[in-house]
Amino acid sequence: MNFKQAAILGSYISKDYAEDLFRLLATYKSISASEAASRLELHIKTVQDFLEAMSDLGFLEKEEVYEKKRPYYRYTLKTKKISMEIDLAPLFPKETAHDRTKLKIRERKNAGARFTTSRNNQYISNVVIWIGQGRERNERRINLTIPQGQFLFHLPFPSAAFLSVREIIEKAGVDPSNLSEILDIVDALIEFNIIETENITTND
Repeated sequence: MNFKQAAILGSYISKDYAEDLFRLLATYKSISASEAASRLELHIKTVQDFLEAMSDLGFLEKEEVYEKKRPYYRYTLKTKKISMEIDLAPLFPKETAHDRTKLKIRERKNAGARFTTSRNNQYISNVVIWIGQGRERNERRINLTIPQGQFLFHLPFPSAAFLSVREIIEKAGVDPSNLSEILDIVDALIEFNIIETENITTND
């Protein structure tokens, strides 16, 4: 089950009428949306949406039947147990992440961000970014993990030479096992135009 399917299931399962509808499905050999709606005094569209969602998720069998040449659907419960299992494997960094340690970066000039150092002045604790102009200007604050803060503490200044991600990691003494979270904050700050890469031309 992916996140989209889990969100649909969670949304419908949380309805106050979900248990009653499943009780009907468990009791009846098959049931239509209109039959279930009248039995529970619910709007037919509410029940129809629920039954269609559960059918799409594979929990119900849907059969088209005809009554006086007018088609409609009957639903049958296919299982006595519903479990939510979400596969997180696609969210893990790809093995090619190590190739990105060669990316050369530095802080972008006039980036419009504030790097706040920790009390012991050993790492960056957070980055504050201002987004928008004038009254529409909003502050975005990103709190950093210690490895991320150590890495950014050694990020080259705008006037300094570019360094690769790997060189900064070594200079900062960051454990390589933290690479994925380092690359995550690098990507975020590139997106916010706080970090520039050697192959990107800026308009400064």
